Parts: sequence; C-alpha cells; structure tokens
Amino acid sequence: MNKPRISIIIPAYNEERYLGRCLDSIAAQALQPYEVVVVDNGSVDKTALLAAQYPFVTLIHEGQRGRVYARNAGFEAAMGDILARIDADAQLPTDWTACVSAYFEPESAKNTAWTGGALFYNVRFPRLVSGVYDILIFRFNAVLAGHPTLWGSNMAMPRELWQEVAGRVCLRNDIHEDLDLAIHLHQAGRAITYDKRVKVHVQMRRVRSNRHELWSYLQMWPRTLRVHRLWTWPICWLLGCLLLYLVTPLLTLAEKVARMFGKQPLED
Repeated sequence: MNKPRISIIIPAYNEERYLGRCLDSIAAQALQPYEVVVVDNGSVDKTALLAAQYPFVTLIHEGQRGRVYARNAGFEAAMGDILARIDADAQLPTDWTACVSAYFEPESAKNTAWTGGALFYNVRFPRLVSGVYDILIFRFNAVLAGHPTLWGSNMAMPRELWQEVAGRVCLRNDIHEDLDLAIHLHQAGRAITYDKRVKVHVQMRRVRSNRHELWSYLQMWPRTLRVHRLWTWPICWLLGCLLLYLVTPLLTLAEKVARMFGKQPLED
C-alpha cells in the first residue's frame, strides 16, 4: 500500500473551545491528509459552525449520541485508504500524518492497526503524568487484554480492517469503544502496533470532574473486559478504586506545589 490516502476522523460533541486548535494543527501538517471528517454528534454550541469554517473539513452529523456512533459514522463516510482517528482536543505534531503514512506504506502493514501515545497539556509535570498513563493504557492494558490496545485520540487502521469488524463492534456508550475495537481486531487475527514515539497533545479531562463522574468513567475499563468475558476484569476494577482516590489528589497537590514556586495556573 504505497502512499496511502489518509482520512482523519474527529468525533465532536460541544467542542468549540478546542476544535479550532485541533484543526489548525492539521492545517500545519507537513504532509496534508487526503480528507478531514468532523462528526458533529448533536452539539448545542458552535462546534459545527467552527468546523464549517475550514475549507478542508467535511462536516457530517450523527444524531445518535455517543462516541461509538460518531466514530462509526465518520469511518463509514471517509473515503481514504487509512482511517485515522483523533479527538477534538488533540493537537498534532507537524509530522503526525507523515508518520502514519510511513507506517502504512509497506505491504506488510496493510493487515495491522496503529496507535500512538499521549502528552497531556493541562496537567503539571506532563511528561511524568503522560508516561504513567502510557504504562497503564498500553503496557498494563496489553497484559490484561492479552494484546495491544488502541487509543482513540491517536490511532489509524486500513479501511479493510474496519470493514471486517464494523458489524461486530459493540454499540454501547458504557464501555471504551477503542478498547472494544482492539479486541474485535485481535479476535479477527489482526495485529496492533503501538508506537510510543508518536504522541499527540491532548487534555486529561476526566480526572478533573467530580468523583461520581470519574468513577463512572473508570468503570468503563473493567466493564469492557467483562463484556468480552476476559477474566482479568476484576484487576481493572481494583485499579479503578485505587485511581479514584489517588489521581485527583495527586494532581491537585502538584498544582499547589507549582503555585508555591510561582508558576502560573494552567490554561486549557
């Protein structure tokens, strides 16, 4: 698959605050994508109006609320050879599209999916926090699931792989749709490559929500494994309990320490 056409799909729900910077980072790519599809998932703010201001954006609407429905609509609408998925708060390095293209150029890559890492821009000590996150999501999760996973803010796959599993993915809003997709790809005999060198700048949002919302989010992880009858789901549940009581206080403490040394408050 030489010089693949890359479609970037961005599910978006009330993302007017962040989407502009995301699209600006796409406009700055050294290698421009074949197309950019923004899926407005019933936003009540100016997300759709903002997306329509960018001439390279194809804007579609998905009325069924939920990230999995928005993702699926975008994947089905995209016309490229490679379906690349990011979130609306992502800010891409200028060589991101080139890295995705280079990975999928060899014929040997056509039966694999690809995913990269994170660098959170709204926390103190971002490299440390992002490093821990990568260990949990990509290293530890690979052990629990039995194979590498995908991360929805930084992933890509050939269209043929999506078409192979599109009818099998779980249409649920209470599980992680990217982990679910990875499990279905693995069951279909497809490999997933994790490239820790290619990182996108994104927000760490859930840890700044209230404890009830954070707990609901953390429970999506073990629930996804349980839906697929993976016996390791209780380990995720226990880890979720630990994270519930550790992550937010530690990030708050880091913010207080930073302010003690005269650091300005973080901006989104």
